[in-house]
This record gives sequence, C-alpha cells and structure tokens, in this order.
Amino acid sequence: MVLGQLVVDYNSRQELFDRGSVMHDHRELTLDVDAAPDVATVRCHGRLTLTSVGELRSTVKPLVTGRTTVTLDLSDVTLMDSVGLGTVVSLYVSARNAGCRLLVVNIKPRIRELFSVTRVLSLFEAVGEGNIRIP
Repeated sequence: MVLGQLVVDYNSRQELFDRGSVMHDHRELTLDVDAAPDVATVRCHGRLTLTSVGELRSTVKPLVTGRTTVTLDLSDVTLMDSVGLGTVVSLYVSARNAGCRLLVVNIKPRIRELFSVTRVLSLFEAVGEGNIRIP
C-alpha cells in the first residue's frame, strides 16, 4: 500500500519512509500474557505508540470478555504517546462495558505525569503502594 511518501509492507511489518529511509519496526512493543479463567495480566515491554497500539488492543480486548479483572503492567514501557494513552482509555471503556475491571500498574513517573496531566489517572483506582498490584 502506498500513501504519499509512506510505504507500508504488511508482510514484513515494517514501515519505510522515503526521507532518509527511516525504518520503524512494529515489534517495538512486546506483550507477555498470563491468563486464568477470571483474571489476566498483560506485561508490556517497549514503546506504546501509534505504530504499536494495534497489538495491545488486539491482545487485551478479547481478554476482558468473561473475566473480572485484567491488569496492564506498564513497568517496562519506555515511551507512551497520545495514541497509546487513548488506547489505554479505550480498553478501560471496553472492560467497563464488559463488566471487567482494568487495572494499570507500575506506571513510571513520566508516563504517570502523562496520565495525570490529561486527567486519565483519575479513571484508575490506586492498587497497592505506588500502583503496584499486591496479591
């Protein structure tokens, strides 16, 4: 698919930009999922940005159906942009509509500041000391 200067190769999951041949790998976000019948934990590693939110959405959305709690562990998230933040909010709404609690834990200070400045932090209840889930 060609859109102006942007060429997206869906087979290799890489975007090639004409200017300077800058390459962005969509695997900049990796997810580890521990799922039980009524709870699930998704550990996010890497960057949660425009180019990686689809993977988070497609992994978490099915988990909220039929579960009481889904936990997003952001301890290894190094960067989050506004699209990443919007995706977390969207997942919160999906979880709430499905009767599931979405917990966001281990938020680094810069990402916590993004949540706070945009008033998104108030959507999520504090879980344990420093937003760390205590079993």
